[in-house]
Amino acid sequence: MFRLWAKIFRENRLLRDTVICDGSDDTRTHKVFRALEEVCYQFDLGKPIWLDANISDFKRHSKTRFRQDSFVEQVDFDFLEIQVIEED
Repeated sequence: MFRLWAKIFRENRLLRDTVICDGSDDTRTHKVFRALEEVCYQFDLGKPIWLDANISDFKRHSKTRFRQDSFVEQVDFDFLEIQVIEED
């Protein structure tokens, strides 16, 4: 089972979180993109842009933070953090 935990923070306070589960036999990359799409749907957000810093953080730690510069529209939080918490 693949599980991704998404959290929205403002002023170092957790505002909202969710866990997305994916039991498909797809690649890890596809699971991450699908989970992020589901997170954005649940939180009513536009999909963030993966900057080079996001990609390197995610490769290194299976975790990254999307700040205002990753979103096209204005967001009312400091960052969206995603983290892989379980992989099969």
